[in-house]
Amino acid sequence: MRKRLLSLCLAALLFGTAFAQDDLKVGFIYVGPVGDAGWSYAHDLGRLATEEALPGIETVIVESVAEADVEAFIDQLVADGANAIFATSFGYGDGVLAAAERYPDVIFGHATGIERAPNVMTYIAEFYQVYYLNGLTAGALTESNKIGYIAAFPIPEVKRHINAFALGAKEVNPNAEVEVVWLNSWFDPAGAKEATQALIAKGADVFAFTEDTPTVIQTAAEQGYPSYSHYASMLEFSPETVVSGQLANWEAIYIDFLQGIQDGTYTSENLADLDYFWRLSEDAVSAGAEPGMIMNPVYDEQLKSTMVNDPELGEISIYDLVLARNEAMSQAEPAFEPFTGPLTDCAGNEVYAEGASATIGELLGLQWAADNVVGPWSGGPGYDECN
Repeated sequence: MRKRLLSLCLAALLFGTAFAQDDLKVGFIYVGPVGDAGWSYAHDLGRLATEEALPGIETVIVESVAEADVEAFIDQLVADGANAIFATSFGYGDGVLAAAERYPDVIFGHATGIERAPNVMTYIAEFYQVYYLNGLTAGALTESNKIGYIAAFPIPEVKRHINAFALGAKEVNPNAEVEVVWLNSWFDPAGAKEATQALIAKGADVFAFTEDTPTVIQTAAEQGYPSYSHYASMLEFSPETVVSGQLANWEAIYIDFLQGIQDGTYTSENLADLDYFWRLSEDAVSAGAEPGMIMNPVYDEQLKSTMVNDPELGEISIYDLVLARNEAMSQAEPAFEPFTGPLTDCAGNEVYAEGASATIGELLGLQWAADNVVGPWSGGPGYDECN
């Protein structure tokens, strides 16, 4: 015990201040309302779980903060005594970096960010593995071979999720296409409804999305079409049509990082190389219609009776394939990687040769579109539209 205390004191002296539990006041900045049932709600579930796991820390939230206004809210949080601040939207990046320079003793975390500083780390509960799993069931469930995807912004994070979903769908259904509509907004229920209706009119009969509300689920359910939760469980909004979903367990990251602040591992001077890219193996994410329910039992019969031939697993049902892939990707060193060649983009270019796999760096900067993605795709290598 004495050696442990001595090491913590030495770390505090050499690398910055270690915060006792009672000294740590943590601010959370949300881009949407906590009641959105999606992104901000999931972060707040993580905050509450973190408070329970680390009694004594104080947390405060600010919700519905426009990305252009984040610096003013950081100023207020710092004035109110926050010494650690989590900014939970990609578009907060420039504001966080500017504020971090003004407040060198405050520790910052930027969700889905890519730029760091001595007192700014980045983090993400990364979904691409889960999207791939849900793509497997989407490819099996579509009858029209048209799957709709309502997307927020054309940034690498969203693009890799769409691609992973499309790769899963194609693996079990070579004829399945994923058509994308961009909202250019994280929170746009009206736009999400309109986009879903437009895709239904074009023949789409299964739906996924990156938007912070259950609007897509509710709109698709009006026609009885299956869909997938995003960020948090949305099963309650349509128990008969939510197949599964991408569930974030943000507390896995928040608890680990804040404990690191408390014991002196992380300070305002050593975060420039710290990026949490946590996936299934770290329990930062999970597949499920709700926690503990990987697939909605409503779809069990169809998924168990739909068979495919896998090169390694042989003849296997979609249901068992999802479970097998989930187990393989949940290992400390995943035994399966969705972004493994041969892979070509929608313009016919080879992205990965046979056996080659994407690195984390390549995934973080991903711009290409899978060859079964259709619709606008700005920023791609030599193409803006996938047909």
